[in-house]
Amino acid sequence: MSARDEVLSRIRTAIGNTPGEGGKEVTSPRAGAVPHDYRLRRDADPGELLDLFAGRLADYKATVRRTTPSQLAAAIGEALTQRGARRVVVPPGLDLPTLPAGVEAVADAQFTPAELDTFDGTITAVAAAIAETGTIILDGSPDQGRRAISLVPDYLLCIVRASQVVALLPEAITRLRPDRPQTWISGPSATVDIEFERVEGVHGPRTLEVIIVEPS
Repeated sequence: MSARDEVLSRIRTAIGNTPGEGGKEVTSPRAGAVPHDYRLRRDADPGELLDLFAGRLADYKATVRRTTPSQLAAAIGEALTQRGARRVVVPPGLDLPTLPAGVEAVADAQFTPAELDTFDGTITAVAAAIAETGTIILDGSPDQGRRAISLVPDYLLCIVRASQVVALLPEAITRLRPDRPQTWISGPSATVDIEFERVEGVHGPRTLEVIIVEPS
């Protein structure tokens, strides 16, 4: 058996298809037999997960705030005031508490990139977050909106609920829908040129701020 045939055979086994008579594929009785023994930590202490998640975000130079549901409005207000953000774009399905006086939250109306660039920032919810890698995942749900609104403005404020934070990547995957567009964020957008000079804000927001909402 050639290397090509071996690779194709493994693929057919994994997806449950094998070549039958006349070249037609038939369902393999071994469909679904490929093991997926991923490392999991579903018994991890919730407090430790949040500490690890916050620490990883800080390592990426993201700003982290921790608050409770009753203090969420104050935390958002403080973040926007310190940033100097007066006009922010939000997903149409995001339920926000009352913002500080002088701050305008504008629901996305399919703004063009040029129009999005006029906003001081974006506020979104998230689909899931991974403690070990400090990763935030957006999936285009109504409270997260189009990918463009989280990538064009220079400042992104994400609201993460404690129940959305899992320990490892495989656990996050089980919470995601494969038919949704996903954006995975691990810190502010940054790249390094040939001279090893770090440049931020090239492919997305230059500044990432995360508010972790913990149980009271």
